[in-house]
Amino acid sequence: MPVGGYETKRVLITVKTYPAPAMKGVEVSCTGGVTDDAKWIRLFPMPYRFLSFDKRFRKYQWIHVSARRSSDPRPESCEVDIDSIQILGEPLPTDKKWLERKRFILPLASPSLCHLQQQRAVSGQTLGIFKPREIQKFVIRQDTPDWTPAERQRLLQQTLFQQGAKFEALEKIPYKFLYRLRCDDKSCNGHVLSCVDWELDQAYRSWRVKYGEHWETKLRNKFESEMMGKFDTHFFVGTVRAHPDAWIIVGLFYPPR
Repeated sequence: MPVGGYETKRVLITVKTYPAPAMKGVEVSCTGGVTDDAKWIRLFPMPYRFLSFDKRFRKYQWIHVSARRSSDPRPESCEVDIDSIQILGEPLPTDKKWLERKRFILPLASPSLCHLQQQRAVSGQTLGIFKPREIQKFVIRQDTPDWTPAERQRLLQQTLFQQGAKFEALEKIPYKFLYRLRCDDKSCNGHVLSCVDWELDQAYRSWRVKYGEHWETKLRNKFESEMMGKFDTHFFVGTVRAHPDAWIIVGLFYPPR
């Protein structure tokens, strides 16, 4: 019988979103993956930047973790015993057009986002992956430049994760990044989805410094032009807890064509 409802799970990490101020604690990142019995799992909340370095997993790494169903009503969501995280080897390789990564992920692909939306109403599913029929545009939209006073206050809170250590303050990304697309459903009228993949937001932070005023050109080249042409792009998607009908892109899967 699992102690305290916790069970040891073997999880292939596929999704890590840019951190956000937490309602409890300081900040959290939505982390998702696939278990070794081919089921979606959401490890949330995950205070990733406050993990010790030996527990800071990367995408496409297998980990062992003790987890139990959380109060989050989304069926894939699990609460994690942070101390239990164990990293199992290196990330899956990218050779042979990501063959090893595809082996675990693509069998779980849905036919379309429209199909996922319909499935949520039937089974409650709130995580998935699909390949868009057409990526029409990568949208960069101005957002608020700073956290709200309430968010800033939460980020300043002291927690057990912070004791005796210094951390870089969490930067507010002053833009929203979205994809306009059509999925592979005959009745699809198109979708506009916000993308909160950590990789995308981190690219903005890095390239804004590296390329100065040309950061947008570089960002569009990677996340628009290449996602449309160079890569066989799929989107990991999930719903927002506070808005069960709202789907967002939580991760990018882009093996070469």
